[in-house]
Amino acid sequence: MNKQTMYKLTYGLFVLTAHEGGKDNGCIINTAGQVTSAPNQISIAVNKSNYTHDMILRTGVFNISVISEDADFELFKQFGFQSGRDTDKFRNYRDTMIAPNGVLYITKGTNAWISTSVTQTVDLGTHTLFIAAVTDMNVLSDVPSVTYTYYQDHIKPKPQAAAKPAGKPAWRCRICGYIYEGETLPDDFVCPLCKHPADDFEKIYI
Repeated sequence: MNKQTMYKLTYGLFVLTAHEGGKDNGCIINTAGQVTSAPNQISIAVNKSNYTHDMILRTGVFNISVISEDADFELFKQFGFQSGRDTDKFRNYRDTMIAPNGVLYITKGTNAWISTSVTQTVDLGTHTLFIAAVTDMNVLSDVPSVTYTYYQDHIKPKPQAAAKPAGKPAWRCRICGYIYEGETLPDDFVCPLCKHPADDFEKIYI
């Protein structure tokens, strides 16, 4: 079985945002999609280790901001490379508006936003699948939505080889570039930066 087959699927990239008890938080996901049009519903799958996941589980409300091709890498660093448990991601971040549901959405590097109310959840082990009714939405620009491939080719900086002896085995996350040093990568390993599983790592030598 060739695990690379999954990369042939088309993925968008999104900023998932939530609000609870006066705190705003967000993270990057690639699993948002429409599941029905009448009624209008979308689904997202969120890693349980993300703080945003816990907020949505408790509040039942979230927003999706659709990342566009004019986004820069700073957007991904802001919402993908740090945890909301340790950092207030919105403390000095101003490119937002508040949707009618009281949750922020991102206005820079995005082309649309969708507000939702969770109708059901499915436990997927490492992730939770949220099915949600669309309560509001709007288009922000005509810039095309970014795909995972576009992000890899045009937004994410190319990893720089570490200044260490050549030939040392390591594993590099294809999503964010995090490097795990070692001959083998545990099957249950999860990237500490972007929360993607071992399948999203490639073996390299540094």
